[in-house]
Amino acid sequence: MGIATLAMAFGASLTALSAVSLRMARTVITPAGRVPNTRIVSLDTAAQTVTLDRTDDTALPGRYGLFTVGTTDYLRLGSVVADDGATVTRKLLTQVAADDSIAAEAAFSGWYYDEPDQLRLPYRSVQIETPVGACPAWEFPADEESGGEESSDEGSGVWVIQVHGRGTTRAETLRAIPVFHALGITALAVSYRNDGEAPQSASGTYALGATEWRDVDAAIEYAAAHGARRVILMGWSMGGAMCLQTEAFSTHRDLIAGLVLESPVVDWRTVLRYQSRLLKLPRPVLGLTERILDSAWGARLVRGEAIPLDRLDRVAHADDLRHPVLILHSDDDGFVPSDASHALAEARPDLVTMETFEVARHTKLWNYDETRFTRVIQDWVRRQGLASEE
Repeated sequence: MGIATLAMAFGASLTALSAVSLRMARTVITPAGRVPNTRIVSLDTAAQTVTLDRTDDTALPGRYGLFTVGTTDYLRLGSVVADDGATVTRKLLTQVAADDSIAAEAAFSGWYYDEPDQLRLPYRSVQIETPVGACPAWEFPADEESGGEESSDEGSGVWVIQVHGRGTTRAETLRAIPVFHALGITALAVSYRNDGEAPQSASGTYALGATEWRDVDAAIEYAAAHGARRVILMGWSMGGAMCLQTEAFSTHRDLIAGLVLESPVVDWRTVLRYQSRLLKLPRPVLGLTERILDSAWGARLVRGEAIPLDRLDRVAHADDLRHPVLILHSDDDGFVPSDASHALAEARPDLVTMETFEVARHTKLWNYDETRFTRVIQDWVRRQGLASEE
């Protein structure tokens, strides 16, 4: 093979690697709709069961949700009643009629609750003023009688701000609202820029927590203006990264009492490395993807904003942590590996409590073991002196 041929082959290889890296970077920062991840094989309306293609998620024990298309758009699912290795049959907890028409493609979810009314707790819809505009939120007052137009300043003065993950909405966090309500804590389930409910930023892309944390900071300000004296931040997946950034840089840092993180992103490089291995991408692709994400020239290519991956690595900045943290993470997460969560717990055992799950997968810890999920959080909150149950 001649030098010219080698050069052409090398150039083509570099072009291919660059294209893959650019596509990966764009995928990471681009908000996307819900993607089907399973298939409805059959519905038995007489037995009220649904049979799905078997995946690691659809076979999980517990209660879950299924996003569908047709005469109904969401089904709540109960326990597994049959598993033949190729398909899984689960009990339907949402009534499906014989004449209902539902498409085969579906998305299995850990949400379970998809509307705040389903919690049967008083709540009100509010708007939180943030740097990008008014972001909708649901406020669940600790006081059972305070579900009207005015907020209650009574109670323990402890609030929890619930921050959802990437590619989802605030409904993801509804599972945890009763856990804190039982402790006499007011809950605020928030939206943030580019999540499909809140206003868009100038770029319309995710910054992986690097700018979204300012919307969480605005939620703290809202809580303080409505009676909060201490605030717990609870973040799910990317919401965990946002809460960690808020803990580090908030102008209201003195109001933060602690963090609860469910399947959190503690270091984005750990996540990118894990995802590139799953996709069996060449090692140079990962390095170039990171350079695209955290550089000004890369931001122009992906039409986003430069993302400071070093700053988002909270393990590297573990010495800056100032508040107690409870991390709940499954070691078989399947999307956000638990490595960085363990590393943060090891770096700051004085502040970080790590509760490790198995089997539960990503952001499905409540679904897999609601009793343990509830007990662990409530015990931790009580140890921090933040509960008001009388």
